[in-house]
Amino acid sequence: MALVLGFISGSLPFSVWLGKLFLSQDIREIGDGNPGATNVFRTGNWKVGILALLLDYLKGVLPVAISYSVWGIQEGKLVAVMMAPLLGHQLSPFLGFRGGKGVATTFGVWTGVTMWEGPIVLGSLLTIFYFLFDHDAWSVIFGMIGLLLYWLLKGATAEIYGAALANLFFLLWTHRLALNGKIGLRFLRFRLKSR
Repeated sequence: MALVLGFISGSLPFSVWLGKLFLSQDIREIGDGNPGATNVFRTGNWKVGILALLLDYLKGVLPVAISYSVWGIQEGKLVAVMMAPLLGHQLSPFLGFRGGKGVATTFGVWTGVTMWEGPIVLGSLLTIFYFLFDHDAWSVIFGMIGLLLYWLLKGATAEIYGAALANLFFLLWTHRLALNGKIGLRFLRFRLKSR
């Protein structure tokens, strides 16, 4: 039941629906073709972008929080419960079993289990790596590796560490095409341009 709830919740392509409803546009036809909130923001409509981001976040929070806090699912099953919304997001039956990269849903999944700890650590690391690297996909991957190391150093439970490891592999898969680019340092490029 928890896995089905998570998968269905994750599979709801809110960004695509909002783009069609409010912008009369298929957001998969702009930017990187991703059916996520980033392409909604690329349309220039930040209000619809924020709504899309919030809904992509909530579709990770709600099923995981219900499964963890209400139904008491823990230990090994928790890893599967945390991955279900991410897999739904990536393999949405509403989009012909295609989907997005799952960054907003990742934040939601970690909120569902750790409240603010996981999202704050991940968000802080993503911000640091975003300003460090000039390639956003690598910033996401290094941010997730940082969260994995954080849980390891903190001595988190096996299921939390396992979920972080599974989440890392998920993000590697969803960002695989974008990871072909060379990693450069953003601040170094800025310094060279300013000369």
